[in-house]
Amino acid sequence: MRTLIILLSIMIGSRAFSQQTINASITHDNLQRDYILYIPASYNGIVAVPLLFNFHGYTSNATEQMWYGDFRAIADTAGFIIVHPQGTLDNTGTTHFNVGFGGSTTDDLGFTDALLDTLISNYMIDENRVYSTGMSNGGFMSFHLACNLSDRIAAVASVTGSMVPSTMTNCNATHMTPVLQIHGTADGTVPYNGNSFMEAIPDVLDHWAIHNGCSTTPITLPVPNLSTTDGSTAERIGYQDLNGCTTVLHFKVSNGGHTWPGSVFNLAGTNYDFDASAEIWNFLSQFDINGVINDCQGLEMNESTLEFDVRIFPNPTRSILTIEGLDGDYHYAQLCDPTGTSILETSINSSINTIDISAISQGYYILLIDGKTFRVAKID
Repeated sequence: MRTLIILLSIMIGSRAFSQQTINASITHDNLQRDYILYIPASYNGIVAVPLLFNFHGYTSNATEQMWYGDFRAIADTAGFIIVHPQGTLDNTGTTHFNVGFGGSTTDDLGFTDALLDTLISNYMIDENRVYSTGMSNGGFMSFHLACNLSDRIAAVASVTGSMVPSTMTNCNATHMTPVLQIHGTADGTVPYNGNSFMEAIPDVLDHWAIHNGCSTTPITLPVPNLSTTDGSTAERIGYQDLNGCTTVLHFKVSNGGHTWPGSVFNLAGTNYDFDASAEIWNFLSQFDINGVINDCQGLEMNESTLEFDVRIFPNPTRSILTIEGLDGDYHYAQLCDPTGTSILETSINSSINTIDISAISQGYYILLIDGKTFRVAKID
């Protein structure tokens, strides 16, 4: 179907070298479809960069999602473009994306496909690294794309979303599709255990674990309880494929609500033990449409991956990490934030076996020792 580009602001093309937030639209299926594009300052129009779709929830809009489920600071560091599509009004006058229920006739699959074509024609996009995420209805939409636009979507993440029964039953994903699901057990809008209109979260995880050839028996690790006042705790549940790669990952937030963990908007039920946006990019960015990019590095962070028996304590810590079990040889250690940006580098061995992280901010970090990965947490 013919797609007409309508500019709502000055559209600077693929040779733009400065950070930009662009409000624009296309016409698809005789409807004006709006979106907000975020271009990081690192974009140079020469090197192809990943693209992240960030879909808003039911009743919300593109602007709210840009701020609520915010990836812009991460994009500035990691160098990817973000597009925030705007939903249309349903028969009740409420903004939505059509994911297969509610009687909507809006062609959101076609709109996404056409929008992707438009962005590729105007920017240097790595077509093998197109991802989708979103909040609630936006999470449903991401799964809908994974099933119905599989040839263009490398991996997806959902926060408080699920799948409608028709999407799961008729899913036509044509490749291994990495999936991250973040969900609270006290979600009153999209129930964790599902209902007649939406699948239970464990069933969604099993669906993708089977599709990706993963074991349906996951590895569960506790998320350090960095915030003792948010009323919730979290677990990291990973499903590994035959190569030991975690291609289905779930952050289960016990007593968490219909909220975006780590958001600057402190709504009731929000968990602050991890940052959903950082975890989403950390997961998605390890894949392209052909699978794992770099040998699963960083997907499953547990101590058994080292050739020697290492214990890291205290974890979480306020200042000093001690690494016990090293041999006498020197080992390269690197601490990175969740986007992969290096914070510090050092050498350690059985005698020099501590790392001082007192000067860094509270949050999650990745500790690499000779390339093997551990999840560590800094508390104040």
